[in-house]
Amino acid sequence: MAIDRRACRRVLITAAALVSGISTAFAAPPTVAPEVEREVVAPEGVTFAPTPTDEEGAIDRLAAYTMALAKRDYASAYAMLRLSFQASNPRLEWEMNQRKRAGLWADGTIRILRLSWYLDPAGQPPGVYAAFDFRGDRPDKRMDCGYVVVHRAAPGAGWMVVRTDTSEVPANLIEDGVPKADVLRELPCYLGKGIATNF
Repeated sequence: MAIDRRACRRVLITAAALVSGISTAFAAPPTVAPEVEREVVAPEGVTFAPTPTDEEGAIDRLAAYTMALAKRDYASAYAMLRLSFQASNPRLEWEMNQRKRAGLWADGTIRILRLSWYLDPAGQPPGVYAAFDFRGDRPDKRMDCGYVVVHRAAPGAGWMVVRTDTSEVPANLIEDGVPKADVLRELPCYLGKGIATNF
């Protein structure tokens, strides 16, 4: 199944706009809203600043991956995983785990809460990494909270999904749009300013 990359961009840009409460011009290159929390981590003594092209490529991959999962296009989503990720997550097992979580990606509005950039992190293949922490609020008051990390090995190379984790928080463990204190410690995402429902 072909993925409409422009549609993917629009969905994620709209999600980012929900974070900041501003409208987004779809004609502009896809970006994460300036109000979204950001951080950049680089080896000591190295100056690194991601470019607009870096951000566009990373968010394109995130959008394509999450849209493929929302459409239950597991073949396309799996093809976006880095080969080492695929090696540790055989296709059948990975897809079965995705199918067990039928509500994930399907009916929530994903809001990017933080974008973290890493250059050549220790113990990992070299390159640029972008980690997107997100929150998804569903109509039934449940919440998804997680992150997706994408990697580009070299300038001009494609971005691949290298790590992802998501928790589903049932409605009875959320009060006033915020997960209860004992639940917060267990969540894989960084909520930060996105902990509140309205901001």
